[in-house]
Amino acid sequence: MTGRKPLRELRLAHVAVGALTLAVPASAAALAGGPRAASADGRRAATQPGPIQAELRPHTVRYGRNVVLTGHAPAAHAGKTLTLQYEPAGQANWLTLASTTVDRSGRFRLTARLQRSGLVRVSGGGSPSANSATVPVALAASGASAPATAPQRVTVAADIRVPRRAVDVLGSESVHVRGRLLPAAAHRRVQLQALRAGHWVTIASARTGPRGRFDLRYGAGGLGHQRLRVRFRGDPANGGAIQRAGSVTVYRQTTASWYQDGGSTACGFHAYYGVANVSLPCGSTVRFVNGGRTVTAVVDDRGPYVGGRAWDLNQNTAGALGMGGVQTVWSSS
Repeated sequence: MTGRKPLRELRLAHVAVGALTLAVPASAAALAGGPRAASADGRRAATQPGPIQAELRPHTVRYGRNVVLTGHAPAAHAGKTLTLQYEPAGQANWLTLASTTVDRSGRFRLTARLQRSGLVRVSGGGSPSANSATVPVALAASGASAPATAPQRVTVAADIRVPRRAVDVLGSESVHVRGRLLPAAAHRRVQLQALRAGHWVTIASARTGPRGRFDLRYGAGGLGHQRLRVRFRGDPANGGAIQRAGSVTVYRQTTASWYQDGGSTACGFHAYYGVANVSLPCGSTVRFVNGGRTVTAVVDDRGPYVGGRAWDLNQNTAGALGMGGVQTVWSSS
């Protein structure tokens, strides 16, 4: 009896080792399979959804216009809620501006109206729609959500609001160009520019008030017609902007006479509103102001050859200005 006891214990030990050997491959197979391991009923568990992709178009928008983010999410996110998040320039907190749900094909579109430049991103999360039949059971049960997309920078250009008007300046009068820069903020610099010899030249600058209003003032110099515009170069909060502001014509006092234009002219043609001048090239245009009336005349003749007079207006030009005889008028040349 004493000789069989060790043999029995040895057999039991071999059985235990065999059971352990069979258990190890099964565990290893379960670990190697990860989330794709087969379940007891033969179905595979749902895989973790991949990242969502979002595209920003355009990267620069005008003030008051929508920024648009479109993209694609994994099919597993169909029916889930995505949000458009925004971090304004100079701040460190994300604001939720809009939300949408992913359609059955995985596509989405988010829009929002921004006032300042900053960063935007799409964040996945939220519960699936109650009426969505396309969300996998495993995903709905786990409440899985996609991480936020990488932030993308958007520049919001400021908006300059200024009336376009033609300004007549007699002599050394000052010119005022008033308007508003949006979004409204104080101490933002704006510039008034004039087109001279094909180049825009800054002729005045000012800073905005608390409501974004500005008054650009300058003393007109020189003679003639110039186009004007207002420019904001931009700052960390907003991109730059340019807005046309009409034109300015500067006049000087001068003496003119008039004549009946019925014969030939030194320039070889007759302008309806004609004017004679000693030196200006034929075809040049000159604006005249007299008693609130304004007319643009074309140089079509030479003269006058009388001391103290710069212009000889034909009958149509003189009539439009309400002028008779020799008179002082304002001219742009």
